[in-house]
Amino acid sequence: MKKPILFFTLFLLHVTLLQAQENTFNLIPFPAQFNGGEGKFEVNAQTKIIVTAKDVLLKPIAQSLATTIKTSSKLTLPIAATAAPTAKNVIYIRQNKALGLGPEGYKLLVSADKVTLEAATAQGAFYGLQTILQLLPAAVFSPVPVDNVSWSMPMCQIQDKPRFVHRGLMLDVGRYFMPVSFIKKYIDLLAVHKMNVLHWHLTDDQGWRIEIKKYPKLTQIGSKRKESLVGQYSENYPQKFDGKESGGFYTQAEIKDVVKYAQAKYVTIIPEIEMPGHATAALAAYPELGCEPSKNYEVATKWGVMKDVFCPNEKTFTFLQDVLTEVFTLFPSKYVHIGGDECPKDAWKQSAFCQDLIKKLNLKDEHELQSYFIKRIEKFVNSKGKSIIGWDEILEGGLAPNATVMSWRGTKGGVEAAKQKHNVIMTPTTFYYLDYYQANPAKEPLAIGGYLPIEKVYEYDPGAEFSAEEQKYILGVQGNVWTEYMPNPAQVEYMTFPRATAIAEVAWVPSGGKNFEDFATRLKEHLKRLGYLKVNFSKRILDVRAVTQFNNQGQLQVRLEKLDSDSKIYYTTDGKEPSTSSTEYVMPITLDKITTIKAITTAGAKFEEKFFIHRAKGKPYTYANAPAEGVDTEKKKLTDGQVAQSPGNSAEWVRMSGKDFEITIDLGEVKPVTKVSANFLKVIMNNVFPPTSVEIGLSRDGESFKDALAQPVSYQLEGPWQILPVVADFKTARARYIRVRAKNAGPAPEGHPSAGRPTTIAMDEVVVD
Repeated sequence: MKKPILFFTLFLLHVTLLQAQENTFNLIPFPAQFNGGEGKFEVNAQTKIIVTAKDVLLKPIAQSLATTIKTSSKLTLPIAATAAPTAKNVIYIRQNKALGLGPEGYKLLVSADKVTLEAATAQGAFYGLQTILQLLPAAVFSPVPVDNVSWSMPMCQIQDKPRFVHRGLMLDVGRYFMPVSFIKKYIDLLAVHKMNVLHWHLTDDQGWRIEIKKYPKLTQIGSKRKESLVGQYSENYPQKFDGKESGGFYTQAEIKDVVKYAQAKYVTIIPEIEMPGHATAALAAYPELGCEPSKNYEVATKWGVMKDVFCPNEKTFTFLQDVLTEVFTLFPSKYVHIGGDECPKDAWKQSAFCQDLIKKLNLKDEHELQSYFIKRIEKFVNSKGKSIIGWDEILEGGLAPNATVMSWRGTKGGVEAAKQKHNVIMTPTTFYYLDYYQANPAKEPLAIGGYLPIEKVYEYDPGAEFSAEEQKYILGVQGNVWTEYMPNPAQVEYMTFPRATAIAEVAWVPSGGKNFEDFATRLKEHLKRLGYLKVNFSKRILDVRAVTQFNNQGQLQVRLEKLDSDSKIYYTTDGKEPSTSSTEYVMPITLDKITTIKAITTAGAKFEEKFFIHRAKGKPYTYANAPAEGVDTEKKKLTDGQVAQSPGNSAEWVRMSGKDFEITIDLGEVKPVTKVSANFLKVIMNNVFPPTSVEIGLSRDGESFKDALAQPVSYQLEGPWQILPVVADFKTARARYIRVRAKNAGPAPEGHPSAGRPTTIAMDEVVVD
């Protein structure tokens, strides 16, 4: 029986109907307006592509379609200038300047007899081409011919245009150099997702990556560092280094080639030249640009914020103007990104020149000196017909007149800039920093920290905190890929995809037109495309995750969740490996003893976690000293039945800074107590010290405690981070209240990066048996 055509004028409306058709239309990003129907257009050896002579600018689009199809299917689709009015089995690509969908919009009609793509510009037609390719089987993205594929497109009607004009990804090549071949692949992936901006972070403390003819030492010296940090920044104390030189830079000829390549994909490259901070590599090459010209600056070998910055003197401004002049000859972009972030003022405070300049210019402080620096650079940039973008720190001390603000420290900077009627690009860390972990850090490659699963990336609404008037200043959104822990292209791909696909959809679809469940379903097919494109994407969207809760009987219930809604979960609780013959998960698993749950899904994901069932599970507790604001506000983390697995996952730990860490747990009634244990964290580099001693006390009334354990905690100050358990054993004891008191180590010792500052205690689950 023929199904009726389904009509969807807004993305949100298509979800349930589309699922009824087994989600044939796996488009990412999904179109702004969409009508889907039954039936299909078959692509075969007789199919022709029609581009009239007057639409010559669209011929490259037709050629790209023909080439892609031939590569994957061996089908040769001829490109003709005309077709009979009644012609069938044709793909029309036309220019329609009256379409009314803007320069990036397009209209696409797929019927059983023909396909018609219309756009006002070649760029719009290019985005229509990406939709056509996604309507075809995923194998169309294969670099080699694929057999036994039905090369067809489902019937549909699409009118599409993006929500934002800036849809970008940033790539940091300052920390680790990435080869030109990968930069081009990155551009290809931007284009596939209808993203149009590559923000190329070319300079930083750890490397200068762009050839500047007038200043050859920038690449002779500044492009090389003698070694790189080993492990996570705070993993070892003291820090360890690999002893291997790391370097690389792009010649101007290579940059011109990359820019030309990007233009063919309708990707604008915005270069970033960092100033006044993140300048150590430049200072190593030209020390006279610093506030201490006689200092032996070296290209930074570790990550973080360096105190050596550009000095705001005439030599520096001449240097930066010369650099930018050469940059402008390489990049036709309207914008240049000048950084402006993380600029410590230590060097300026200690510089007699800077202090005199502050007085001479009648500035309030060093923040206003930075504003002077940025405004002076902007004036030069504007004189060349260009505009600046800066990180949101450029708001401090006063915003440059024509600057665009890239809001990374949350959303506040973007909102403030919009209130001042400045354009903004939203890239908040909590949603769009793709160097954050996307799954359990204990099972993931090393990353900078944080936790950003794909569903959180997708849920971000760029306009949510802006008034209607302020929203018009939002140019768009951008994902940032900082490469401190991504030493090669494969790791960049793993951290970027598929989370970047979520950003692409947020940037494209109309406000209010998102549905993550449907996106996740479409993404499963899209992952096949990424596979054909040889992308080393993360498969964590298929993962199983556990959420714990307690029922009215005080039993621990484990809820298994997954984003992959159409696969099944099978699990075991007896230690055996699960299979599809194991118990199928249909409801929360109730546990009454320490249990390891192992699970698999029919999509191939595996899960294993140990759950600690003990007398204090789910029990309330009080603090003697309140932790930092926002830390463990619901007072659940220390008795939730989940024990921290990784020193590097800050979310698993409760911290107390500068004070003793003391909690009292109420078991609700007097019960037998045979053992009490707790874990403490040692991350010396990050100023997290184990307690000097731990006292564990028992009480029946909550007032009189008997100390069951009072002993020092032994550890080596130097060495890697650790989880240190403290255990108190009892032969016979009964108690209602358990008190754990951990003694703070006091100020950080001399020689430590935080010498003299309060140290922090971090503790996890208190297990009571």
